Amino acid sequence: MRDRILKNWTLVRGFYVLAGIALIVNSFMDKQWLGIAFGGYLIAMGLFSFGCASGNCARGNCEIDSEKATSKE
Repeated sequence: MRDRILKNWTLVRGFYVLAGIALIVNSFMDKQWLGIAFGGYLIAMGLFSFGCASGNCARGNCEIDSEKATSKE
């Protein structure tokens, strides 16, 4: 877990953390409590490198191999 937080930082992960912090601060000042939860989710994505913050969406790792999909039928 420590390596996941401290290593492999990219610009995208940093953006998620900064956007989450900005969203939490702005939502707190406007008393929009749902925005605080969404900001917390963005910070968690950046810190723990999951979802699109880990780069899995952009690199095509979510694609389904058509040969494997047809062989299961």
